[in-house]
Amino acid sequence: MEKAARALSAARILLNADNPEGACNRAYYAMFDAAHAALLAAMPGVADASIKIHSGLIGAFGKHLVQAGLINAEHGRSFNQVHGLRQVADYTGDPVSVADAAWALDQAEAFVAAVKVQFSIG
Repeated sequence: MEKAARALSAARILLNADNPEGACNRAYYAMFDAAHAALLAAMPGVADASIKIHSGLIGAFGKHLVQAGLINAEHGRSFNQVHGLRQVADYTGDPVSVADAAWALDQAEAFVAAVKVQFSIG
């Protein structure tokens, strides 16, 4: 959760510096790190290697935490949407708007807060 907090802080700094692509990247990684911590907290025996890759972690988060009712489905949807924005920001030449980056940061902050409350971590 410390990594998630650092990524949120970096996302805020990048957004304020008019760097929406960087803000999207850091917002996504805040969610990624919080999701990783949530899965480890909820399922101590989970195979850590399978949740270190993006698709494995996103899938496991949805299956074991969202579908199980431990995390609100809206957070699962936003995780997927912010992941999509991060892919645009990191891998295409397409710009990301400041509004989209601000939305991603808002979603990441809510996501990290929900994980902290639900699993009493961080």
